[in-house]
Amino acid sequence: MESEGFTKFLNSISSDGLSVLDASIPKSKYIPIDLSESNKTLNTVDVSSSPKLGVFVSNHIKKHDALVAYGGYLEVRNIYKRSHHFNSRAKQERNIHLGVDLWCEAKTPIYAPLDGVVHSFKNNTNHGDYGPTIILKHHIPGVEFYTLYGHLSLVSFEKLKVGQGFKQGDKIATLGDANINGDYPPHLHFQIIKDIQGYKGDYPGVCSESDLGYYKGNCPNPDLLLKL
Repeated sequence: MESEGFTKFLNSISSDGLSVLDASIPKSKYIPIDLSESNKTLNTVDVSSSPKLGVFVSNHIKKHDALVAYGGYLEVRNIYKRSHHFNSRAKQERNIHLGVDLWCEAKTPIYAPLDGVVHSFKNNTNHGDYGPTIILKHHIPGVEFYTLYGHLSLVSFEKLKVGQGFKQGDKIATLGDANINGDYPPHLHFQIIKDIQGYKGDYPGVCSESDLGYYKGNCPNPDLLLKL
């Protein structure tokens, strides 16, 4: 299935949107947040400090009387400059975000948006990386694809097995805090992946400008499913 057809397929799965957080949270309690390099207000914040970035995010949520801040697909972000994981001298800087982030409290439950099985899971421990990560594989007649859940708690791995099945709405994990999630304020990185390319428990969530064309096709906007 070509990228355009895959995008249309994802958009057709649900007219109202799927949930990876508690389905009882109304969409009115979700507020967009801009963490791009073009946000002049954010440029006054030391984004290398997870506590300071956390204050910025929590203040934004409180200001709008919301429960969750979301966004970030294809945002160009300065936050990755703090980590060598994204800035190897041998490669072009990776600073374009390929998923949607849902910013909320640590220990927040995460739910399967669709029926799926555990493809793989891994604790990605580089500074600025995902920390504990789960990848689900989904089969909808004629189409196979994957969803990635990053910045989880280690507790999420207890009793978890590759091949384990989850039904839509089943709890699959909880969010981790900065001590385990790659040193970020608590949030879920949610990403759609068409071709997993042999990765297990990991997949690039940030890319360089030169690779954007490929990743934009292989990792379409998660809001096609969430519809926030």
